[in-house]
Amino acid sequence: MNRHLRKWASVVALCAATLGSPLIARSAASQLILSSQDGKVMVVNGDTKTVEGRDTVAIIKVTGHHAEVLTEFAVPNSVFGPPESVDTTPDGRLALVTAGAKRDPADPNKTALDDLVSVVDLTEKPPKVIDTLHAGPAVGGISISPDGTLAIAASRSDGSITVFGIDGKKVTQTQKISLGANSGPGHVAFTPDGKRALVTRDGDHRVTILAIQAGKVEVTKRDVFPGQRPNGIDVSAKGDFAIVSNIGKGQGDTDTVSLIDLTVEPPRVVDTVSVGQTPEGVAISPDGKLVGVTVMNGTNKASDSPFYHRAGSFVLLRVADKKLARVNDVPTGGWTQGVAFTPDGKTVLVQNTMQKQIEVIAISGGRAADTGQRLQFDAAPGGLRTMHAPQ
Repeated sequence: MNRHLRKWASVVALCAATLGSPLIARSAASQLILSSQDGKVMVVNGDTKTVEGRDTVAIIKVTGHHAEVLTEFAVPNSVFGPPESVDTTPDGRLALVTAGAKRDPADPNKTALDDLVSVVDLTEKPPKVIDTLHAGPAVGGISISPDGTLAIAASRSDGSITVFGIDGKKVTQTQKISLGANSGPGHVAFTPDGKRALVTRDGDHRVTILAIQAGKVEVTKRDVFPGQRPNGIDVSAKGDFAIVSNIGKGQGDTDTVSLIDLTVEPPRVVDTVSVGQTPEGVAISPDGKLVGVTVMNGTNKASDSPFYHRAGSFVLLRVADKKLARVNDVPTGGWTQGVAFTPDGKTVLVQNTMQKQIEVIAISGGRAADTGQRLQFDAAPGGLRTMHAPQ
């Protein structure tokens, strides 16, 4: 048994004896974050290489500004696509994890597109995959509705979104909707009331508004156009605005983050700011006052590129009157991916994929500071999400 499973077993035994209820549901209230690690892929001097390793998901507990891995277990996933490729139900009992790429069965030294959505039972000890579903090829971002009855996954390759119904531990596909062959949907984010969702489309540079009623999803006629290749997206806890990362063309130009005002009809982009080369992950603090952005900053390029930098960055933005203002930057590792605030908003985790690490950043006095702590993994972190608090 590896060290993570030994730690998990001991914590489970303690909680079972004292609480008499599932560990995940009890621990979720105390700062849990879910991270997926891709064991197949790594960028080496600007080239994407297929490597040896296994895909995993880790449950991370944060206490104060200190993070520790509670457990790590095998689940197919992929670093390709937006890093919002994992999510959990509101009761903390299930996780959904996408895998838009796999080892090519014909040549394990290459990767091929995949369409997997794994259903993970988080109440098992250790957690395990209990079902495998299918979305569209190159499935990326996935989100679960606030009431836990619905999930939507976005698939770039065939321009589709797939809707899943959730009933207890049973997850079934209910709809598959085409947004167009060249739409390139990346991620989906629900509004807190569950009546709408927003889909980023990097193929045709827009965000589409979805309407949701009685478990049925419909595409509205309203699209907004935040910038070049919108990718990641998050909606504030109050539902008054959304933040979109526009990853651009990867040609060395500075790229942007946009704010969508959801209090007006129809919703619209009301502010856009530059943050650097390729903003990958984006997350809004629980109080809606701050936005965290992971910026690759050319770390995924060849070392002889004029746009190459050794370090990425975590950019902290302040939100006031629907406007974005830069607060400060914190250097990160390379090929930065996911970003997640703890439920209390005092700590941020950032995935440094090149170093196979998660960086721990403290938020204090409205500013960000590197704590110096790193969580080391055997595979490349590529998906990150704050776990929902249990009901």
